[in-house]
Amino acid sequence: MKKQHHCHSFGKVPTTRRGFLQQASMGFGAMALTGLLGDKAYGANVETQIPHFAPKAKNVIFLYMDGGVSQVDSFDPKPELDKMSGQPFKMKMEPTQFDNNGDSLGTQWKFNNYGESGIPVSDLFPHVGGCVDDLCVIRSMTSNFSEHNAANYFLHTGHGQVGRPSMGAWTTYGLGSANQNLPGYVVLDGGLIPSGGAGNFGAGFLPAAYQASCFRNDNPALANIVPLDESSTAQLNKLALMRELDQGMLARQGAHDQLESSISNYELAYRMQSAVPELTNIDGESEVTKKLYGLDSKFEHTQSYGRQCLVARRLVERGVRFVELTCPKIDGADRWDAHGGLIDNHSKNALAVDQPIAGLLKDLKGRGLLEDTLVVWAGEFGRTPFAQGTIGRDHNPFGFTIWMAGAGIKGGTIYGTTDEMGYKAVENVVDIHDLHATILHLLGFDHTRLTYRYSGRDMRLTDVHGHVIQDWLA
Repeated sequence: MKKQHHCHSFGKVPTTRRGFLQQASMGFGAMALTGLLGDKAYGANVETQIPHFAPKAKNVIFLYMDGGVSQVDSFDPKPELDKMSGQPFKMKMEPTQFDNNGDSLGTQWKFNNYGESGIPVSDLFPHVGGCVDDLCVIRSMTSNFSEHNAANYFLHTGHGQVGRPSMGAWTTYGLGSANQNLPGYVVLDGGLIPSGGAGNFGAGFLPAAYQASCFRNDNPALANIVPLDESSTAQLNKLALMRELDQGMLARQGAHDQLESSISNYELAYRMQSAVPELTNIDGESEVTKKLYGLDSKFEHTQSYGRQCLVARRLVERGVRFVELTCPKIDGADRWDAHGGLIDNHSKNALAVDQPIAGLLKDLKGRGLLEDTLVVWAGEFGRTPFAQGTIGRDHNPFGFTIWMAGAGIKGGTIYGTTDEMGYKAVENVVDIHDLHATILHLLGFDHTRLTYRYSGRDMRLTDVHGHVIQDWLA
């Protein structure tokens, strides 16, 4: 066997970018680093797609309701369930996550009709209720999974296991970034890392450029974003030296994906030093706008989520393609996952997000941004119409509610139906693949044609499934 030499005359075998990310990408801190690669030039080895047809939407804001909101307590009233509350559940029960099933459990909140459309919304969401004429309320959504990790991967990536590109990554792969000073895909960290972790926001087999950047709900939103150099000249001189050294290394070793990406990273990071602090500094917003988002609320988590919603608007104003908001961490009501204490859990979570979401919709509409910004509100599944224990609800993937608003969506409408107990979708049944296909359609893409060659196959977000739901569209 030939003896290996380790003198400095020999360069180390280069690590590929994918190998580097496999070791370093599973965490929000690392996501902030790799997300800096979100400049379109970072993925120069893959051409940005041209939309297949004129898009209705330029941007997407995904309001992720971590843990799963109860459909029968929010947007899908069931008088028959209310009448049967406290009595044995009359339908066959599917296996549940914790197998602690009790009697029928009617809604714990009153429903009221809102808007010209008269869509019923519970007292959990009075502010969102005021925006129903802009919403398409989809009551017949289903998922293939009843466990958080798999259901989250399915919602975010169209596959029940970690490792596939997220819908945000597919969006930026298709459209690129409209702002070369900001990443194309941003996740706003509200305080809760979703079950399944950073794999929900990854690029999978797509180039790492399309993975999300995670911004803290603060200013500055990224660590090390404030320059340490006393003058911009000193920093530019350092960047010039690094560029010269890197180009010399490239000349000696040839193409090196990780090194080439790092060069682009330096340049984007420099530009972000001015773009990101300005983006996340909301001091210049009017007091009327801040109040609209609930930043004057006595409930600190309304303020926190309101800030996320306001920053989301500022991101799409600046051309960021896909923005996802995660839920705030509320003591005693961790996410929407109400296996017990349903009333306290859902009341606190709704109080945190209701006014900010309504403020976002109204602000986008008032600024003309809702015309080309798609807003999606969804959790990974719903909850059972029968009790877990006495006052909880278990996971329910068989029929739950999401809603969409904005670019190309037919507002003031209800789509689909669950059975009289609110358990399973029975009319116009749809699934997550259909949601993804419709989102891509609104962005100007035929979901069957937006593909990436990997492992000998043309891969896509919807795999071999999914249909564009025309009834959702204006």
